[in-house]
Amino acid sequence: MSPASDSAPIAHIDYLDGLNPDQRRAVEHGQDASAIPGPLLVIAGAGSGKTNTLAHRVAHLLVRGTDPRRILLMTFTRRAAAEMTRRAEAIAAKALGANAAALAGGLEWAGTFHGVGARLLREYAHTIGLDPAFTIHDRSDSADLMNLVRHEMGFSRTEKRFPAKATCLAIYSRTVNAKAGLDEIVVRYFPWCASWQEELQALFAAYVEAKQAQGVLDYDDLLLWWAQMMTVPELAADIGARFDHVLVDEYQDTNGLQASILLALKPEGSGLTVVGDDAQSIYSFRSADVRNILDFPGHFTPPARLVTLEQNYRSTRPILAAANAVIDLAEERFTKNLWSQRGSGDRPSIVCVRDETDQARFVVERILENRESGTLLKSQAVLFRASHHSGPLEVELTSRNIPFVKFGGLKFLEAAHIKDVLSVLRFAENPRDRIAGFRVLQLIPGIGPANASRILEDMASGVGTLPAEPPLRVSPEDWRPFVDLMGGLRAGRVAWPADLEEARRWYQPHLDRLYEDASVRMTDLVQLQQIATGYPSRERFLTELTLDPPQATSDLADAPMLDEDYLILSTIHSAKGQEWKSVFVLNTVDGCIPSDLGVGSKDETEEERRLLYVAMTRARDSLDLIVPQRFYTSGQSGRGDRHVYAGRTRFIPDTILEHFTMTAWPVAEETGGTNSPITKPIDIGERMRSMWAQR
Repeated sequence: MSPASDSAPIAHIDYLDGLNPDQRRAVEHGQDASAIPGPLLVIAGAGSGKTNTLAHRVAHLLVRGTDPRRILLMTFTRRAAAEMTRRAEAIAAKALGANAAALAGGLEWAGTFHGVGARLLREYAHTIGLDPAFTIHDRSDSADLMNLVRHEMGFSRTEKRFPAKATCLAIYSRTVNAKAGLDEIVVRYFPWCASWQEELQALFAAYVEAKQAQGVLDYDDLLLWWAQMMTVPELAADIGARFDHVLVDEYQDTNGLQASILLALKPEGSGLTVVGDDAQSIYSFRSADVRNILDFPGHFTPPARLVTLEQNYRSTRPILAAANAVIDLAEERFTKNLWSQRGSGDRPSIVCVRDETDQARFVVERILENRESGTLLKSQAVLFRASHHSGPLEVELTSRNIPFVKFGGLKFLEAAHIKDVLSVLRFAENPRDRIAGFRVLQLIPGIGPANASRILEDMASGVGTLPAEPPLRVSPEDWRPFVDLMGGLRAGRVAWPADLEEARRWYQPHLDRLYEDASVRMTDLVQLQQIATGYPSRERFLTELTLDPPQATSDLADAPMLDEDYLILSTIHSAKGQEWKSVFVLNTVDGCIPSDLGVGSKDETEEERRLLYVAMTRARDSLDLIVPQRFYTSGQSGRGDRHVYAGRTRFIPDTILEHFTMTAWPVAEETGGTNSPITKPIDIGERMRSMWAQR
């Protein structure tokens, strides 16, 4: 099928009828051109139907005859890619009717930047000097390897405290993803580490050598190796020629590496579509750079076509007016003015309360009032800048017996028993993976760090396999089943996913020995096996599980009470992309929004402004921004008198207060003065003035 065949049969129905004019312009971009269309930037305001537009754009390409194998669709989660693919193919199939067989094979290249990168690296591995059997470290494993190298280089025994492993990995990761120099990153984001810059340079060089020697890649390498591939003209041309259309969602969240990969794929911009919203760029702590989307049109000659989606399908007009007023004060942005056909409602409220205790009481009372009026707890959310901001509220909710969930905390793959079993599989997949081997060996009674290191060093020196005889102080009953297991897994004695079952059976007695709650943890391992059935091979399972880990009940900081309904507590970062009927934003004061730590530069301050905008645009019908006037220090919570005063966030100056309703809580009751012994008012003010009158 021709990649740009405009002569393909036109659909019997107009599958674009449900789109508004701006969405339709974005979807139909380039449809009349005889060649692949030029670059397109879609600025999609909050609640403007971005996902629906992008899905229709992909479907439109399919309907007009584009080979689905020549479309590359990149999103920021695998689930988002799967949902986008499902919707696009359903739209196209409905439009094509009897011709839907043209979609055979489907959108093969839909996934995350990291997932697509991993797939391309395996395909081109021999060309770029990479072992195709490489394994991928998650953040925890990467930190462990960084720590191992750090220890071997003597940095764990320095006279002055050397940066911890997590800090070292954070510095390395930001340097790589931002495409910046180490000196620039350290000075700007980690100034307390400036005196260690030379040592950090040496540490990172050794860390890279260790990864390559062990045949492992960390999360950042999937982008870094891909970006390096794209600097080779022949490889860049070959990879770019595989795709007629490249579409990217949430482009405002891309970092320097991702932007460079995209521009190298389509240097002229042909067939390139990016969708995003500069006003929702809030992930600079992950090295996302808002300049990528702001500067996108100017990378091409002529500049990329710009289509702005301004019709909001989520919020009421007063909420949008207030959100627009906040973001209008941004120093640099794409001009847009969100509007809605939804009827008028109440203006957002700025609620002044005495302190965090009253803030919690106000939120709870208002939530219960909403519930009595028919709004489910699930349709209400409390958002905050930092996780600890919700502490007093959680206490109040618990005392009132109101169920809630709070997102954050331990992730599924970070649980020790899950990492144990996955390390068994990774060690079988790649015997050079020292972190996986180090963890697995120490599960065996009698093997400690020194013994495990010695075994791994012997394997690396040329033996390549585990010794048949048990090491010193290790019983044959513990050693031989392990050797047999690893031999079978490496030889492929059983087909996937049965090898995961073998690993779990070997691990069972160690689970019972190591953990008191073994039965509870076994439930997670059963879930892991169920997840495994959805992958065609062990290699794909390990790769995609690391790149896009599943959520589990342990993904919640606090498990909800057993109830059919519960309130949502969430950081603003975690709430992006979500919406609720009623939204409460805690601590809308300077020092919290913006955070004291987030105003070190103009760029950081502007991101804090966008963070408030994101919080406000999560609300459909009602929005309360709460302003505690006092914050108690030293954990006194109102029982002492050590406190600081806070002012309303600088992002809502007096000039835009017309878009809000100002209230105070609790409302003071009028006494009418009936208890006063004085019936006639006394002019105390006159007495004060007379003190300074000239005599």
